[in-house]
Amino acid sequence: MEEKGYFKKEITPRFDLLIKADNNRAVIKIDFLVTLENRICMIIRYGPGSLVTRHRTSLAASRLVAPYQVPVIVVTNGKAADILDGRNGKVVASGLEAIPARMELMQKTAENQFGIITRARAEQESRIIYAFEVDGSCPCDDTICKLSNSATDK
Repeated sequence: MEEKGYFKKEITPRFDLLIKADNNRAVIKIDFLVTLENRICMIIRYGPGSLVTRHRTSLAASRLVAPYQVPVIVVTNGKAADILDGRNGKVVASGLEAIPARMELMQKTAENQFGIITRARAEQESRIIYAFEVDGSCPCDDTICKLSNSATDK
């Protein structure tokens, strides 16, 4: 926070994101949401190991945390980081030092259109996260909470 110039109130840790795939539901954690001027401008997702394997699900999450496309996505394992463009999922920078500082993020998002995510798109993105992160997840993983569905549990 201090090094990049963010205020504590601009960062939301461990945000609960509801994921749905048909009758299946789960809640996953988004490590950090960064909000500037009442808009989520960046999400940060942590996971050990390979960054590339988390690109697609992080992009999907950036389309579900708000009704618009979050413009900047950071995927990190604590040692390295990839910064993705929310519009297309392409890596625009790499390295922990490349995580945008507050003023840089404000500049990057000043002219961003924050495109609306359609309901159909949100459903597709939710399915992607469910398939990659929830199906087959370890029961002891405290970042995922599978929710029971009373219609399918009977």
